[in-house]
Amino acid sequence: MRPSGRDLDTLREISIEPNVTKHAEGSCLITIGDTKVICTASLEDRTPPFLRNTGLGWVTAEYGMLPRSTNTRMRRESASGKQQGRTVEIQRLIGRSLRACVDRSALGERQITVDCDVIQADGGTRCAAITGGWVALRLAVNKLLKAGDVVSDPITDHLAAVSCGIYAGQPVLDLDYAEDSSAGVDGNFILLGSGRLVEVQMSAEGATFSRAEMNTLMDLAEKGVSELVAAQKAAIA
Repeated sequence: MRPSGRDLDTLREISIEPNVTKHAEGSCLITIGDTKVICTASLEDRTPPFLRNTGLGWVTAEYGMLPRSTNTRMRRESASGKQQGRTVEIQRLIGRSLRACVDRSALGERQITVDCDVIQADGGTRCAAITGGWVALRLAVNKLLKAGDVVSDPITDHLAAVSCGIYAGQPVLDLDYAEDSSAGVDGNFILLGSGRLVEVQMSAEGATFSRAEMNTLMDLAEKGVSELVAAQKAAIA
């Protein structure tokens, strides 16, 4: 039934390659199906002005899509002089999701910026960015711990995200572009490794949905996130 031939509750093939860049304190290339995102984490010994002298650190994110990450070339946002609303919304989502698994007092007065650059898009780019962004963040924090710059681990749990939706009348896990573009219901689920919810974005894209269908999508998301967390653990082992 699915264009890819996958079962309703099956993720696309996952690959997370750590340490793919030379200069960033943490980095990875995450591949989920045909979606590919490079995630890098950069450490700075400073915080935004509103956090100075508070003892708290900060984690933020930036997100972008390369011009030819899609079927037709997109104009670089820098060329137009401003970011699109979609870009701003996604990078805010990534930032607040990552902060949900960080003890900012343990991080101390420093900032970690996670950059997520989509090099190939086939649906689920924000979810891939969050899942890969956590790996880059984990690797950067590992360097802080190894150097003795932080006393206790500021990362409290794993974090991963997956899309679920109703396609051709059936709840499905991990929508690719062919499904996402014609789904009746589309949702993004961000969860901690413990299963606790960080954020859920769900909307009717052409058909309303019931409470029972929402619960089914939640069950699919929990299954998908558990598999993504397993992939994260394998990547940083």
